[in-house]
Amino acid sequence: MLPHRRRRPRGDPVLRWRRHARAPPPRALVVVPASLRPLDWRGASIALLLAALWGGNPVAVKVGLADVPPLRLAFFRFVLGGLAILAYAAWIRHRGVFDVRPGEWRVLISLGVIFSIQIATMNVGIGLTGAAHGAVLLNSYAVHAVVLAHFLIPGDRLTPAKVAGVLVAYVGIVLLFARDLSFRSETMLGDLIVMGSAVLLGERVVYMARAVQRLDPIKLLVFQSGIGSASFLLASLVLERGVPTHPTGRLAASLVYQGVVVAGFNFVVSSYLYQRYLASALATCSLTTPLFGVLIAAAVTGDRLSPLLLLSSVMVAAGIGLTVRRAPPAAPPSGPPRA
Repeated sequence: MLPHRRRRPRGDPVLRWRRHARAPPPRALVVVPASLRPLDWRGASIALLLAALWGGNPVAVKVGLADVPPLRLAFFRFVLGGLAILAYAAWIRHRGVFDVRPGEWRVLISLGVIFSIQIATMNVGIGLTGAAHGAVLLNSYAVHAVVLAHFLIPGDRLTPAKVAGVLVAYVGIVLLFARDLSFRSETMLGDLIVMGSAVLLGERVVYMARAVQRLDPIKLLVFQSGIGSASFLLASLVLERGVPTHPTGRLAASLVYQGVVVAGFNFVVSSYLYQRYLASALATCSLTTPLFGVLIAAAVTGDRLSPLLLLSSVMVAAGIGLTVRRAPPAAPPSGPPRA
């Protein structure tokens, strides 16, 4: 005989809570496409090549500034980069690049302005400091992006590992400034400007991460190049009037490197990699970017590899590694694994 269950009165508060309580929200699942695979030797080699090319970008800027003022250099870079992206869009028959829908202008203009200011401060700052310093400081943008994403992207929160990575990278940056803070140095102003450029680059990365959810990434890059080209043309005509441009072979090499290799080739090959490999695996290769930048600066511009500079670049790389490190998924408390 089953025991009699005492019914609760109709006005019982517990019964009322159960009747109106909402069901718990479904657990969010991260779906990884089956076509993505772990990084193999071929993918790792290509990713390391891209990291080395990006690491050499501040060095190319430093080389180009010997023959052209910073804003005019940025104008040439934006024109070549825009043409490279348009050529890629034509090659893959990508349509709708210039079709702007209502509500997209604000995002396109905002990204174009942020990108223009970031490149301007980078060029001006690298002109006032060494290429190796610029490579370390500029590539700390990944750490700044992690901090900014905590406040700007819902769900992208700072974890203990990310906080540790931010602290390690920032200590490395402080070490880079240590000598300039102790002694009177001509590179102090340039380092601060490049540091500001890295923060703007981190902001642009976070803004792009939100914008590509609604807008075509190729359209974003094309409009950034167009807005930047127009902005730097006007700024150079006003602020750099009378400053000559020396058409040399090293200037041509610098422009091709910045506009075609970094802005064009790196984007195309990065798109190829992200279509085939896990993003978490590719992110580990970016750790080498500050190190490549310091080594290329020493080889091309003759920057001295001081122990403090090497330690700073290693700490920035380690900080990036901690910020991109993913925590392993927690095992379910009981029962079969969940999908």
